[in-house]
Amino acid sequence: MNQELVYLDATRMAELIRTKEISPVEVMQAHLDRIATVDPRINAIVTIADGALDAARAAEAAVLSGAELGPLHGVPFTVKDSIDTAGVATQRGSPIFRGRVPDTDATSVARMKSAGGILLAKTNLPEFSYWIESDNLLSGASNNPWDVTRTPGGSSGGESAAIAAGMSPLGLGTDLAISVRGPAAQTGITSMKATHGRVPMTGIWPRAPRRFWHVGPMARSVRDIALAFSQLAGPDGQDAFASSAAPFDAGSGGLPSRPLRVGWMVGPGFGPVDPEVAATVKAAAETLQAMGVQVEHVGIPALERDFALDVFNKLHVMEMKPAFAAATAGRRPDELYKMARTMLALPDTSMADYIEAEQAAERLRDGFADYFSRYDALITHVLPIPAHKHGVDTFVIDGQSVDATYLQGATVPLNVTGLPGVAMRFGTSKEGLPINVQIVGKWHAEATILHVAALLESASPVRGLHPAL
Repeated sequence: MNQELVYLDATRMAELIRTKEISPVEVMQAHLDRIATVDPRINAIVTIADGALDAARAAEAAVLSGAELGPLHGVPFTVKDSIDTAGVATQRGSPIFRGRVPDTDATSVARMKSAGGILLAKTNLPEFSYWIESDNLLSGASNNPWDVTRTPGGSSGGESAAIAAGMSPLGLGTDLAISVRGPAAQTGITSMKATHGRVPMTGIWPRAPRRFWHVGPMARSVRDIALAFSQLAGPDGQDAFASSAAPFDAGSGGLPSRPLRVGWMVGPGFGPVDPEVAATVKAAAETLQAMGVQVEHVGIPALERDFALDVFNKLHVMEMKPAFAAATAGRRPDELYKMARTMLALPDTSMADYIEAEQAAERLRDGFADYFSRYDALITHVLPIPAHKHGVDTFVIDGQSVDATYLQGATVPLNVTGLPGVAMRFGTSKEGLPINVQIVGKWHAEATILHVAALLESASPVRGLHPAL
């Protein structure tokens, strides 16, 4: 029964709790047992939340008393260890913040709790959430449940590994350039980076800059992502970017009355892509077409003119270095992991290059605006390759040698432009590893991309697969 419980999605779990078919205590204990069994091999969990079982008992009492229940009542959730959790250590993957315990929850955590969710644990990440692998000096490297010699990605890799391995049904990650979508692709789960500003970043380091940062839900089903997002979205009066009061309709209210128009592409403009990954994107497009969606192979000229990864790097180095410098001031080099040292050693972007990058970012936004004047969604890859071995710095992809930053080629355009994107599994590599696709929508069109994702999920050839642990 425990195995069945830990692989229920959060929506079903909440339904069964509400109808008293399972208890919150039973659910929580099943996940704690699962962590004890599989996490020694995965190393996804950094801290178990004190009082998780007590909170589950209180949730059970509320069910039995007939109290009003939230949509996530009694459901455990996990949180990346860069997101503040009141009374539970938030150490940001760095010895600098060892033992740091916040007094208050991040807005996103508070909203999950208000919906009835129960904090189960904090999950691993790279130092300061800043790399495509989840490894640091404080808690070490996380492993991929599908193959422990491979990474579950970064920076929300501990979160993705925990959910894929049945240690958590639902969680929160952050995304600067790839970090909820890439790990989802490497472990075969589902995640969403919403429109920039839809979910407040309050209570997440760094406070500034945050124009490319997002916090988003991670789960094993599209409907769980929609349910979590419905609780997370909206301004909080503290994050000035989170100013949009545009409502989120989890149903079909935001969809056009005509057939959907969807384009698909794997390049140019994203960098090289493995043929297996490209074939999975094409298969997803063909599946939608067979379901009555109007589908075309497309190109976006703006992505070919301005390579979004280069634009991002020129802007972000200039903006992020001060945050790194402030956090690490006076610290010994042996207290810093490789990405903090790398960031601090990078040369500043020249003012001329910075201004050109700002203009390029505007051109990219305009290019996507032009595309979405004709289409409702875009299907791309998430990563150009499936999950890779630990510690690899250079890859040969479709005959082209690239460094590890190129894995962000199809994800970072959404951070530069602020567009929403869902990552979901739709294929399997010849080595048995997950392959995800990315569904991109226009600004504030989360309902549309979740609908497209749900269509694909309903016809997915890999639906319901879990790693053998």
